[in-house]
Amino acid sequence: MHGWIILDKPLGLGSTQGVSAVKRCLRQGGYGKGIKVGHGGTLDPLATGVLPIAVGEATKLAGRMLDSDKVYDFTIRFGEQTSTLDAEGEVVATSEVRPTRAALEAVLPRFTGPIEQVPPAYSALKVDGERAYDLARAGEEVVLASRAVTIHSLQSSPSSLGEGDHPKDGGGVPSQTAADAAAPPPRPAGAVPLPIGDGEELEEITLTAHVSKGTYIRSLARDIALALGTVGHVTMLRRIKAGPFTLAPAISLDKLNEMGQAATLEQILLPLRAGLDDIPALALDPDQAGALRQGRVLAGIAVDDGQYFAMLGDIPVALVEALDQQVRVVRGFNLD
Repeated sequence: MHGWIILDKPLGLGSTQGVSAVKRCLRQGGYGKGIKVGHGGTLDPLATGVLPIAVGEATKLAGRMLDSDKVYDFTIRFGEQTSTLDAEGEVVATSEVRPTRAALEAVLPRFTGPIEQVPPAYSALKVDGERAYDLARAGEEVVLASRAVTIHSLQSSPSSLGEGDHPKDGGGVPSQTAADAAAPPPRPAGAVPLPIGDGEELEEITLTAHVSKGTYIRSLARDIALALGTVGHVTMLRRIKAGPFTLAPAISLDKLNEMGQAATLEQILLPLRAGLDDIPALALDPDQAGALRQGRVLAGIAVDDGQYFAMLGDIPVALVEALDQQVRVVRGFNLD
C-alpha cells in the first residue's frame, strides 16, 4: 500500500483524526500494522474538503505537499468580526455597513498577486515556543508578524450568485451588544473606504481563492471586509484543491470505513506518482536505477535542469534533481 487516499474531510474532524481514520481502516482491512500514514496539509476542523492522506512511501512526499498551492471556496459574512475570524469565536467588532457587489468586485484586485497579511491570533504558529492559539485562549495578547503570500486568483464563486447573497432588509442590522462599542481593528496598509453606491447590499458573499502556501483565508476575509469599510468573518471554508488533488477522487469517511471493512482500499488508492503529476518522468535503465538506490549521482544525463520522477519501467525509484547533466536523489522510494 503506497499512494494517496483523498478524503473529503467533514466538518469538525481534525487532520490528524483523518490520518487515524485511515490507519484504523488499514488495520480493519488486514493490510498490516506497520504501514506509515501521514497527511499532506493541515485543514482546520471547521473547514471541509480535500485532505490528501499519504500511505506507505507516499509519506516521503507529504512535506512537498505542504508547499503546494491550494484552492478554497469561502463565505464572508459582513457586519461582525470574531476573535477567531470564523464562526467559532466571540464577536469583537460590529458594523452596520454592507458592501454592494460592485464595491466588492472593485476591491478584489487589491488582494490578488503578492500581498502581506497578518495571520490570525488563533493559529498554529508559534510565539516564543508556544502555539499562538494556546496563548490567545489563555487571554494573552498575541501579536504576529505579517507575512508575504501570493493570491494567484480571487473571484466570486458561482455559488455566491444564489443563496450566498442576502440583501439586507430593514431588520438586518445586528442588535446592540457590548461588542458594538469595540472599535474596528485598523485597516490594512493602503486600504481606503469605498463608496457603497447603489445596488443590493450583501450580508455575505462566497469567493474562490487560489493561494500559495502559508495563506490564511480567515485573514484574507478579515482584510477584504476592512477594505470595504466594514468587518466580517468566515462562516464556510471548503478546500477544493490541494496541490494536484481535487474533490473528484475524494471520498467520505463513511465510504472509507465501508471499503476498509471490505478490504478494498486499493480501489481508491491513487498511485504514488499522482502526488507529482506536475513533474516529468525520467526513464531509467536497471544500472541507473541501482546507482540511484545506492545514493550515487548519475552523470551525463542529457535533460533540462529541474526535478524529475525517476522510474524503472512502472516502478518509482526516486524524486531527483537534475543540474548540469547530473542527477541526484531528493527522495528515494523503497519499492520493488
